[in-house]
Amino acid sequence: MTLSLDYAALSDVGRVRRNNEDSAYAGPHLLLLADGMGGAAAGEVASAAAVQVIRRLDTAEISGDDMIEALAGAVHRANERLSELVEEDPEREGMGSTVTALMFDGQRLGLAHLGDSRAYRMRDGLLYQLSHDHTFVQSLVDEGRISQEEAFTHPHRNLILRVLDGRPDSDPDLEMLDVQAGDRLMLCSDGLPDYVSDEVIAASMASGTPDSVVVELITHALEAGSNDNVTCVVADVVETSPTSGTSAQLVGAAAELAQGGTGRGEPTVGVPGGGGSGGGGRAAAALDPEELRYAPRPPKRFPWLRRIAVLVVILGVIGAGGWFTYSWTQKQYYVGTDGDYVAIFKGVEADLPGLSLSKVYEKQPLEVNKLPTYSRQQVEGNIQADDLAGARTIVSELKRTADECAAKAKPTPTPKPSTTPVSTPPKPPVSTPPKPPATAPSSTTPSTTPSTPVDPDDCDGVR
Repeated sequence: MTLSLDYAALSDVGRVRRNNEDSAYAGPHLLLLADGMGGAAAGEVASAAAVQVIRRLDTAEISGDDMIEALAGAVHRANERLSELVEEDPEREGMGSTVTALMFDGQRLGLAHLGDSRAYRMRDGLLYQLSHDHTFVQSLVDEGRISQEEAFTHPHRNLILRVLDGRPDSDPDLEMLDVQAGDRLMLCSDGLPDYVSDEVIAASMASGTPDSVVVELITHALEAGSNDNVTCVVADVVETSPTSGTSAQLVGAAAELAQGGTGRGEPTVGVPGGGGSGGGGRAAAALDPEELRYAPRPPKRFPWLRRIAVLVVILGVIGAGGWFTYSWTQKQYYVGTDGDYVAIFKGVEADLPGLSLSKVYEKQPLEVNKLPTYSRQQVEGNIQADDLAGARTIVSELKRTADECAAKAKPTPTPKPSTTPVSTPPKPPVSTPPKPPATAPSSTTPSTTPSTPVDPDDCDGVR
């Protein structure tokens, strides 16, 4: 079964604003809506540029999952186009646009969404929102901090978080959706759902043709006091070729700019190729509400000077941080090896390309191989010290250890025992009592031993 779209588009400048910053497009394979933002920063230029780039996807040559890749690429190209427009005219700094697009291949829909414009589908009398608002209030709802009913009347319900604004992080939500005959699709700018409840929207979409539905929806928004532009695109999924709306329709700022206008004239209704008239403009308030909603950043002159200033600040911070780090390293000390000798080093053991962070501060007359194995391994792995005095204390301890091991390793001579033969005097005369025999004592002197016992393992490895 072959499905097709029967569509209509309408855009109204509203009762307060004097220029239309909405743009929309409806074709056989693409429904697209963009709500420009930035007030004086050319929101109408942003929405028109986005639509003119993305509308090229209205072709039967793309189908299936390829639609997602095509939509992502088109949104990326539209974002680049906005960046180019800002470079051409710095007064446009701060402009941006929402993007909500439905791509149709006859069997499925591909959705791309960025911002707070919306996509709906009505099926079997039930209205379902296909897109997810990128707004501050919606984030509160997602976190469970407020209810959906509270969001409808929240004072900051129009504060938007993500838009197409020429910056590299403007990535859209992407999704593949099923579609069937009898479905009714609708895209709208925030000027409708911010003032009209889902119940009223559902009632309007429940009957009538796409042309009558877009008129009824915008009428509801204006009667509810909407102070914004209001734009709607409605399409029916049908089994047979549509009887109306077979030509592509371009409305809003995109249609006016395509015809050589400024985008600041009367609203437009969908006709083949865009153009037309409807509703009237009204005097704007002294402070454009779009400035508060979308563009808290005022337009900046000479953006290249700002970029240079930011770069200088960043380089200054990096330089100051680097100097502070280097100064800190030069107040550190450790004990290590310099060739065959122990040395005190100043700095830290971490060399950067082209920069050494440590150097020999004091070379000691202590040979590394005179240390026992454990002490030698500590020195070869570097012994950190709190300061220079601490490093010198470590060296003193190493010298004491080396001296003790040297003393323990040196043998102590043991004197041999000396023996004097016993002298036997001649026998005296009988009348004279004999003298007692005098024998020179035999003495043996033991080896000299230290006062503290030596543990042989303490000096293991001394060379």
